[in-house]
Amino acid sequence: MKVSPLLRRAQAGFTLLELLVVLLIIALLAGYVGPKLFSQVGAAKAKTAMSQMKSLADALDNYRLNVGQYPTTEQGLNALVKAPAEGASKWAGPYLAKDVPADPWDRPYIYHRPGENGKDYDLLTLGADGKPGGDGEDKDIIYN
Repeated sequence: MKVSPLLRRAQAGFTLLELLVVLLIIALLAGYVGPKLFSQVGAAKAKTAMSQMKSLADALDNYRLNVGQYPTTEQGLNALVKAPAEGASKWAGPYLAKDVPADPWDRPYIYHRPGENGKDYDLLTLGADGKPGGDGEDKDIIYN
């Protein structure tokens, strides 16, 4: 059986021009969709930080119910995992299933007792830049 040259040409595959057009279309789509997806990463990290701080606040409340007060600034959030050396004779922890998590930017959460403005404690993270203040991803996230 002899194959005609026209049929052989049709089965030869894609031309270089066709491949370049497809690659150009893919690059244009990636250029449009990529930035929109990556802009959501910062928002996801902020939501993760709030979720982790909510868990830490719940553990701090359980600690206070048992011990009678929140951990001091010096004892810090580690008092939720390991009994402090002083001032926690009724400690019934650990109050967290695992170690105290780092914030989404891989830095420790900031804990102060007493808190500002009459609050029992302050629990916060400084955002992506690790500096006070900022906007967008660099904005401080404070648990109220």
